[in-house]
Amino acid sequence: MTDTIFDGHDHGRCQGMALDAVDAQCAARGLRLTPVRRDVLEILLKSHRALGAYDLLDELKARGHKAQPPVAYRALDFLLSNGFVHKIEQRNAYVACCQPGKAHAPGFMICRGCDLVAELPSPDPQDSVMVAARQIGFAVERTVVEAEGLCPACKREEEEA
Repeated sequence: MTDTIFDGHDHGRCQGMALDAVDAQCAARGLRLTPVRRDVLEILLKSHRALGAYDLLDELKARGHKAQPPVAYRALDFLLSNGFVHKIEQRNAYVACCQPGKAHAPGFMICRGCDLVAELPSPDPQDSVMVAARQIGFAVERTVVEAEGLCPACKREEEEA
């Protein structure tokens, strides 16, 4: 079993490693991680939940930034386009990437009880969607795998209720 947010991983280590990886990627690619961009990333890393732009705006206000929607959207655009965050389509919200800057197509497990989001490694390229697409000559450019359910803790709570 992999180390996920659902099984009590070392959250501080997780955040530190992700920030270090983003800092290294920015340095290597000549990108500028502005204070607002860094704060948006830190907010997402801290929560392990999919947050919308307006949730981020509230947090940015609390950190002393100008909290206008374009501020959050510009930061998110930068973080998304450089592979530092992912968009959770079904919630129109964002999560920090577990493998920042690396090209991959992860899947997400979203707990409907506590709203935690776990990023899973890229699905196997031989999965049924890819096989079916190849059979009909369709070229898949992007897949989104978002599974909603209950994490182990919320499942236990529901069973005990």
